[in-house]
Formats: sequence, structure tokens, C-alpha cells
Amino acid sequence: MGSLKDELLKAIWHAFTALDQDHSGKVSKSQLKVLSHNLCTVLKVPHDPVALEEHFRDDDEGPVSNQGYMPYLNRFILEKVQDNFDKIEFNRMCWTLCVKKNLTKNPLLITEEDAFKVWVIFNFLSEDKYPLIIVSEEIEYLLKKLTEAMGGGWQQEQFEHYKINFDDSKNGLSAWELIELIGNGQFSKGMDRQTVSMAINEVFNELILDVLKQTENWTERWFVLKPNIISYYVSEDLKDKKGDILLDENCCVESLPDKDGKKCLFLVKCFDKTFEISASDKKKKQEWIQAIHSTIHLLKLGSPPPHKEARQRRKELRKKQLAEQEELERQMKELQVANESKQQELEAVRKKLEEAASRAAEEEKKRLQTQVELQARFSTELEREKLIRQQMEEQVAQKSSELEQYLQRVRELEDMYLKLQEALEDERQARQDEETVRKLQARLLEEESSKRAELEKWHLEQQQAIQTTEAEKQELENQRVLKEQALQEAMEQLEQLELERKQALEQYEEVKKKLEMAADKTKSWKDKVAHHEGLIRLIEPGSKNPHLITNWGPAAFTEAELEEREKNWKEKKTTE
Repeated sequence: MGSLKDELLKAIWHAFTALDQDHSGKVSKSQLKVLSHNLCTVLKVPHDPVALEEHFRDDDEGPVSNQGYMPYLNRFILEKVQDNFDKIEFNRMCWTLCVKKNLTKNPLLITEEDAFKVWVIFNFLSEDKYPLIIVSEEIEYLLKKLTEAMGGGWQQEQFEHYKINFDDSKNGLSAWELIELIGNGQFSKGMDRQTVSMAINEVFNELILDVLKQTENWTERWFVLKPNIISYYVSEDLKDKKGDILLDENCCVESLPDKDGKKCLFLVKCFDKTFEISASDKKKKQEWIQAIHSTIHLLKLGSPPPHKEARQRRKELRKKQLAEQEELERQMKELQVANESKQQELEAVRKKLEEAASRAAEEEKKRLQTQVELQARFSTELEREKLIRQQMEEQVAQKSSELEQYLQRVRELEDMYLKLQEALEDERQARQDEETVRKLQARLLEEESSKRAELEKWHLEQQQAIQTTEAEKQELENQRVLKEQALQEAMEQLEQLELERKQALEQYEEVKKKLEMAADKTKSWKDKVAHHEGLIRLIEPGSKNPHLITNWGPAAFTEAELEEREKNWKEKKTTE
């Protein structure tokens, strides 16, 4: 009874809402009287106008709200409803009250009768919450049923694209939006009006009229299978009913062989009567047997029709998902509260950190002041270190003479580096003599930073020693350059002397040739004299000193002069 009441309330809600012209949520009492009378008539409930007047006695001056009308509706109408009224007539009465106000004025591909059936289907599939909507899952279910009834293929991608553009704020469609969606042909492209109408009628029969199967017998009877009854009519329009086959858990269905020219026979056995039915073909026969067998099995189990059971499962699944979503939202709120608490704790920690940072800044300021004082003390110590460094420089100057033997090969940098290392080693050995001074200095420098300064000082002293060595090396290099220049000048003079020597040799060769020519002439002349004069030689007065005798007679110079000339020539040769 509860499910029937919920289904009736949906249609009545549409009628009540249509009577609310100014959307205030209230309807005049006169309109409610008419609505109540019509409801009692179609639901076959005794009408009690006095009860209506008594119920709304305090509302004579104004309209009645939906909440105010519900107690009367439940007590005097819905609680008295029995399952003996015409559902189609009831839905059509409520449809008539609301269709003119709500149905779209845009042209649709379906008739108003088809729109009525879609409206009834909407009430069946909609959620049990007001205002009524049909969620996307039920929209998909309905569109699939219609597509299957039209013999088309379901386009899942098209529906997913439609869902993307779906208005999330509404969570679903109203009845009139659903009628417009089906009527505009968005999901029935390529189908004519008649095919769409037949599909809507087939789905309507299955979901609303509980028609599980329908067929035509050889006696031209149109059979309609419902959850507990098989009705048969004269024609497909279902206007002229010829009888019913009541089904219960004791009934059974059996296949029969063909006989007497009748084919595709099957038998329905009931408690008091047996029916033979012929299907149009073997496939239809098997479908009917299976459908009747399933219906009897559901009656034995006491289960509702499959489409109602499926709808109930979908609703329960949505309730479960809603409960899970609410639980998730609750957990998110708890997490948010915990997060806010954590944020407050973090803020407190941040303030503590700021205070600690302030204290650290003060301590840093004090540390810097102490560092300035220490630097002043270190300056004094550095002045003393300068005096000590000057003394060390003097010692390095004294030791520079020891480095001269390592600076002879200045052209080879690697050898020079080794010599400098040896000189520095000697310098360190010399500095060991000043250990007493360094110990005194070490006692004054107590902190590790002063020790690093001392090491830096010794490093600087080494650098200065190296610089001093470099200066001396530069001086030697300058001397070497001067010597090279002098050597170059000497070489140039030697080349000049060599040139002069060559010229002298050339002159000597020329003189020699002249002497040879003169000797030849003299010989020729002496031969001529000898020829004419024989061996006669004139005796002439000569020098008292002994004279050298040559082949040509007495020499032109003495022995002492010859030795002097030979000595001069050897000295000249040695110089060259």
C-alpha cells in the first residue's frame, strides 16, 4: 500500500502544483474541493465534503498550502484507496490539470497521447523527493528501452556527451523536460513518428500496465501477459476484452507438438482450466513459454515484476550511494574541523617561532657587538703580527742568498718550482728558530678563528717570500738579458771581424797573386840577367846585422821582425 500511495502522490503533486498559479505554494480552497472530488471519483473512494470543510475551517480567509492539504489527502482519500480503480483514468485526470500549463509550445515529434505516456513513465521512474526529478541513470535506462523498442542501436557516446552538458545544479530533469527531450528526436534520429509512438507504447505497457508479453492467437485473440494474469482481446487496441487466464503458483506451461494444421502450440494449465495457444513462429512460442514460466516462478517466490524489482534495486543503489556520499561529506567536515584545529595549532607554533626569531635577533645583535669588540682586539694583535712579519721578512732577505743556487736555471719553470720549494723548506727550518715567538702568539690567540688568522699570516709570508724570490729571479733574468745582448753585440763584432778577415784573405790572395806575378817577372828578369851576365853578381854594401837569404836574394826584414810579425798574427788568430 505504501508503494501505491507514493505513486499516487506523484501525479497529485503535479495537479496541485498546476493549480498554484502564482507559485506561492498555496491553492484556494475551492480548487482543492474540485481536486478532492475528482480524486475520490477516479479512485473510487467515497467523497465526504463535510470532512473537507471541517479540516480547513481555520483557513477560510486564505488559500491552503501543500503541507496543509496533505493530512486531509492522506486521511480521507489515500488511506481509503483500494486496488480496484483505473490507473490510466487517474493519471489522465491529473495530466489534464497540469498539461496546458507546463507542456512546451515547441513542436514535438510525438503526439499529446505519447507525451501523456511519457509523463506517466516519468512518475514511475522519478525519485521519491519533491520537486520531482528523474536522475541521469533512469534517463539512460528509459532511453535504452525506447531505442531497443524502436529496433535501433544505443549510442552511449551520444548520451555521455549529453550528460556533460547536463545542468548539475538540478541533478535531473522534470517531467516536462523529459517529454521535450524525447519529443525533439535527439535520441531517435532516423525514426519516423509512428515508430517512436509504438516504442513509447511498448515501454508504457511494460512499465505501467505490467504487460510482460503480448501476441495474437489463431482465433484472432490478442494476448497480454501481466504479472498474475493473461488477458486476451479482440484486437491490438486492447478495447474489447474477451477473457482472462488467472495465474498462480500452481499453474504450469508446456510445449505441444503441431497438430491438425496448427503449429507452434503451447499449453497453459491452471487449477480449473487448460488453454492451448498458438504463437506466430517457433521463436515467439519459445519466448512466450519462457515469459509465462518466469511469471509463475515470480508468483511462487512472491516477487514483484522484473521492471519494478529493477527499479527498486536502482533506487536502493542510489540511496546507498547517497548515504555513502553523506558519510563522505561528514568525514570531510570532520577532516575540515581537524584541519582548522591543526591550522590553529600551526598559527600558535608560528607565533612561538616569531617570538623565538625575535629573541634570536636580539642574541644576534649581542653577538655582533661582541664580534666588533673581538675585531678591535684582533686589530691590536695584527699590528703586533706586522712587526713580527717585518722581522721575518728581514730573515727571508738574509736567507735569499741561499736561494741563489736554485735560480740558475730560470728557463725551466718546473725546476725553478722545485728550487722554490726547497728554499721554502729552508725558510721553514729557519722559522723554527722563532718558535718561542710563535708560542707567545699562540697563547694570545685562544679561539679557533685567531688560529686560522695565524695560518693565513704564514701563508701571506710565504707568498711574500715567493714574491721576493720572483723579484730576484726577475733581476737575474734582466742580467741574463743584458749578457745575451752583450753576447749578441760580441757575435756581431765577431761576424764583422770574420768579414774583415775574409776581406783580408781576399786582399792577401790578391797580393799573393801579385807577388807570384812579380816573382815570375823577377825570375824572368834574373834569367835574362844571368843569361847575359852569367853568374856575375854585384857586391853591394849591406847591413851589419845578419840577413835572411831567400831564393831571390836577401830578405826585406830581419829575424826579429819576422818573429814579431808571427806573434801578431797568432794573437789576431786567437782573438778571432
